[in-house]
Amino acid sequence: MNYRKKLMIITALLFASQYIVAQTSGYQKLDDWVTVWKSAQQTTFGYPANQVSPLHSFYEWYVQAGMDVVNLNNAGDPMTDNPERLSSQAFEREVIEFFAPLYDFDKDNVWGIVTHSGTDGNNHGIYYGANYLRNKTKLEPIVYVSDEAHYSNMRLAHLQNLEVKLIKSDPMGRMIPEELEKGLDLTRPALLIYAMGSTFKGAIDDQEALNAVLDRHPEIPAVYRHVDAALFGGYLPFTDDRRMVSQKAMRFESIAISGHKFFGIDSPCGLFLCTRDVYDNQADFNVTYLNSNMRMINCSRDALQPLKFWWLIQTVGYDGWAKQARQMRECTAYLKQQLDAIHWPCWVNQYSNTVFFRRPLPEIVRKYTLAQGYDDRFGGKLAHVVVMQHVTKEKIDQFIKELKH
Repeated sequence: MNYRKKLMIITALLFASQYIVAQTSGYQKLDDWVTVWKSAQQTTFGYPANQVSPLHSFYEWYVQAGMDVVNLNNAGDPMTDNPERLSSQAFEREVIEFFAPLYDFDKDNVWGIVTHSGTDGNNHGIYYGANYLRNKTKLEPIVYVSDEAHYSNMRLAHLQNLEVKLIKSDPMGRMIPEELEKGLDLTRPALLIYAMGSTFKGAIDDQEALNAVLDRHPEIPAVYRHVDAALFGGYLPFTDDRRMVSQKAMRFESIAISGHKFFGIDSPCGLFLCTRDVYDNQADFNVTYLNSNMRMINCSRDALQPLKFWWLIQTVGYDGWAKQARQMRECTAYLKQQLDAIHWPCWVNQYSNTVFFRRPLPEIVRKYTLAQGYDDRFGGKLAHVVVMQHVTKEKIDQFIKELKH
């Protein structure tokens, strides 16, 4: 064996030994927690987290480059980046520029940021929407949202001291257009929140039918549409149903998408996109010491998450996400078929990767971390599986086998 080959083997062994040592922290409580968490990771079926996060290579680069000792802060507007500041805003802008066309925003008519979470994106949508409507009409808007939409929307409207009207949804969780029409106050601006994946049933509000209701009432002083697309906004752009998230086709003003769901980023983050007209109708907050216009809600903003998004664009990209989206939808259909085959009552909304069904025994609920719900219209106690990238056909077969026993 020549010297060069020996050196390569020794180097590989040293790297491997460092990796093995790194598996333990030296703190028993922490190591025990990791053991429990890792054992449960691959059977976490009830919540929309991608448990096969593709960021290992990112962290290798991050540590090797010495970035773990650099304090970055993305305070400011990424669309007018200040290159002198210690930030990742130049990468954040590239992330926005990559995703904007996927949601059918024109490149010269979009503004956006990488957010702290889907809730942060919704907070911006409601805040920007309310400011936009006030600026256009000098009137206080009313927020309209379905009674099955994600709870963050109701909570955020309450936080912002906005009047909310909950609109009744149909049994599958979609806002009922006729109920919206009955609930409209035609004397005040309307801030619509459309659910693109309701919390439990995975329902998508029919934006075209709801828009038709608004079109029938031109006397409404002004309208703003925000789409809460935390999960479905992640994978739909990579499918044949991408029209569902088209800003031009659906005429929404803003949209929020999660990064820690479909995209597999390992901690909460997301995207918020809106039209330039919306951004231009926000109050100016010019901050001298930052030399920036701080129209966004947050002051300090995470600079690491934009780097992760950017890394995934380079390493996974459109084709990789399209493949993952196909797999998720195939496995969703497979789960529904297998539940039907054993005559287990189950339901799934169109375009959805959420299958809800009669709740199984508590031990199965615990093992698979199933989210729980209740609806008399479907027999009472329910649970659901959100089919993410780690929910494979093999795991579905095992799940069905345990249900049958």
